[in-house]
Amino acid sequence: MSVATPLRAVLPPAAGRDPFFDNAKFLAITLVVSGHLVEDLRDVPVAHAAYFYMYTFHMPLFIVLSGYLSRNFTFSSGKARKLISTLAVPYVIFELLYSLPRLVLYGRLDISLLDPYYLTWFLMSLFLWRLSTPVWQQLRWPLTVAVGLSLLSGMSRLPDELSMNRTLGLLPFYVLGLMLRPEHFEWLRRRWVRAAGAIVLVGGGILALATHTLVKTEWIRWRHANDAIGVDDLTGSLIRLGMLAAGALLVAAFLAVTPARRTWYSGLGAATMYAYLLHGLVVKVAERFYGDWAQTVAGVTVVALLGVGLAALLCTEPVRRATRWAVEPRMSWAFTRLRKPG
Repeated sequence: MSVATPLRAVLPPAAGRDPFFDNAKFLAITLVVSGHLVEDLRDVPVAHAAYFYMYTFHMPLFIVLSGYLSRNFTFSSGKARKLISTLAVPYVIFELLYSLPRLVLYGRLDISLLDPYYLTWFLMSLFLWRLSTPVWQQLRWPLTVAVGLSLLSGMSRLPDELSMNRTLGLLPFYVLGLMLRPEHFEWLRRRWVRAAGAIVLVGGGILALATHTLVKTEWIRWRHANDAIGVDDLTGSLIRLGMLAAGALLVAAFLAVTPARRTWYSGLGAATMYAYLLHGLVVKVAERFYGDWAQTVAGVTVVALLGVGLAALLCTEPVRRATRWAVEPRMSWAFTRLRKPG
């Protein structure tokens, strides 16, 4: 691609990083950004099918990777400070920033730091998941317990505070990531597994196109209890199990086809949190300008491709420099000197 050379110049290789994970994160963030851009176009059947398909696994993919990369988390002073500066403080900043479009567009100013708005739920949930990491590492059957908690969470109308429904509902994906080891990813890179992954992804897309109108959208959002979606707990638990299994299968298939070599977008994959947190501000504005041109298959395609470009742009170094104060604020001034346990 023509942008490869300038992107390499802007984003030099990060020492010690595995390009496989950076590639996976960048490809995943393109799905997130494109998915949010086409969300308001779901009256077009292909847009609704694509939205349903992407939401089945794009956040589970991020969560699995987050769990895997959190395996060494402890309650040490350094890790606690990083948790505060990379999740807690950006959460507060973007809760405030995302209140501004609501004020300008809808005349409402609603700020609730305990009730995440729009994209910020992921920061809240990841903060809680990461805090729980040492607990899961002590259990004999952590994934079984996590799945049980996910199913139980669907049986109660949990409060919106702390994003409890999503935090508990999607918990198995984080725990799955904690359980993975490098050899599992090596297995995914085998030729026959990669071929099977491609078949699964294509088959999943065809299945989504055929069934997207039959499954309520709320199942892929993990926001509500079973009765709020209109099913009993037995049916809801079976559907949740199916969504967990489908998500895990598609995550594995996606990772199987992800390039392991360094690519033009590997450097961008090291900055996906920038694209995640910033793109919502663009989406909220862009939705106001959708016209009849966007309500077509061609229009949806253009919007989705613009999402890929937007994701790449928001990961570049100039954007990172301009917005680092919000996404990765320097908080050394707020901390004391590192203290060793007494």
